[in-house]
Amino acid sequence: MSMTTTSLQSALQSLPDGAPEEIVRKCFAPQFLEALGFQTQEVYPQYSTGNGDLVDEAARKTVGDDIFLRTKSNPYLLIEWKGRNINLSNNSAQYQSTVRQIKRYLLAPNCKTAQWGIIVNSYHIQLFRKHGKVVYPATQCIPLNNENIDETVASIRKKIEAPTKALTVALYNNKGGVGKTTTTVNLAAILAFLGKKVLAIDFDPNQQDLTSALGIPLSDGIVYKALTERDPELQSAIHHYKFPLRRGELRFDVIPADRHFANAGDIIFDQFSRRDILHKKLEFARQEYDYILIDSPPNWRTFSRLAVFAADVVLIPTKHNNLFSLENAATAIKKFIPEIQAEKADGSPIALPIFFNGEKITQPQLATAQKEIHSILQATKKEGFNLVPYFFPKYTPTTKDLHILQVPSYAIIAGAAFSRTPAVYRDRSAHEYYKNLAKEYFLQ
Repeated sequence: MSMTTTSLQSALQSLPDGAPEEIVRKCFAPQFLEALGFQTQEVYPQYSTGNGDLVDEAARKTVGDDIFLRTKSNPYLLIEWKGRNINLSNNSAQYQSTVRQIKRYLLAPNCKTAQWGIIVNSYHIQLFRKHGKVVYPATQCIPLNNENIDETVASIRKKIEAPTKALTVALYNNKGGVGKTTTTVNLAAILAFLGKKVLAIDFDPNQQDLTSALGIPLSDGIVYKALTERDPELQSAIHHYKFPLRRGELRFDVIPADRHFANAGDIIFDQFSRRDILHKKLEFARQEYDYILIDSPPNWRTFSRLAVFAADVVLIPTKHNNLFSLENAATAIKKFIPEIQAEKADGSPIALPIFFNGEKITQPQLATAQKEIHSILQATKKEGFNLVPYFFPKYTPTTKDLHILQVPSYAIIAGAAFSRTPAVYRDRSAHEYYKNLAKEYFLQ
């Protein structure tokens, strides 16, 4: 009994090798968009992004009388088509260029409502998710063929029709003392101040600093059981941190460190053979919160790996006056995070650019840091890695912008820990520093 050929398969088979973009779009795009669930009036070709660019197609479902083809407002999905003569295989130069292109479109003024981007040439396809300012892969770069085309497009449709609400961020650097906990606490607090629903997780079982900094009691076995047994869930471990205001209160949720982990030693590591355990146990939180922030320990062992696996993106604090923190950031980006990407197999997590976190920065110190970073970039380039976007995200050959975000005045910020209150709720300077951090990385 022969299998029925679907319209997607027929369209794919009709394309000649090396077909240019106009042929791919003409012969494949209509069936592709229909398989994604979009009707003709819900797709607008050559959509203006507001930055002088035109994205090949923008799409949004009809809402009442608001037909996207007529109103051209609030796009939901952007699609950038390429011809079969363009190499979109993972890590090719043309692939990297197209990824930068779709990210630029997603962050453009007329595309603020867009939550998804697709790059496709009928040989390869990749889906990207946008959350605020963050654009990250929602799938790997997938080779397309007659055997997987229907399943692949159906999977992408399922994702774009039911997006997760939260962005999950692991704060990680293999070097201790760079302010991961301080950043987690104050980033959670400032995002809550800005109206976001936030869950912060103390996932450093030995230090337990986040729990201590907020004056929250340790979990008494709840987190331990949730991560080592099948049925218990993490919801019952949540503590509601509240900061009183003259009118009302500010609040964010916290999963504290568990005292049982500190006492368990190496015995529990055998129970964590499943790298996805934290990722799975946080499923409930992805539809409830805007941000999930995970404070990770300063090593590359079990808890750090679980935290990074659970994340969509990794935020890496460094210090301008600590060479090891910069070298460890480079190691995380080129080695540790790709290791988890290979295991996770959905394109995530990706590293966000580094930032300087700590003491007041003088120009001579900054010049020294830039020199050290240049050495790191040169060394990794010889190894086949381009780390420039992770250290200098705004750098181009023409602008030569060596901007790295700085969060100075560490003493003022750290001093707030004695009051068991996030510094952003006590100190005006800290409030502005972390608001800038949130806007630089997360808020569109």
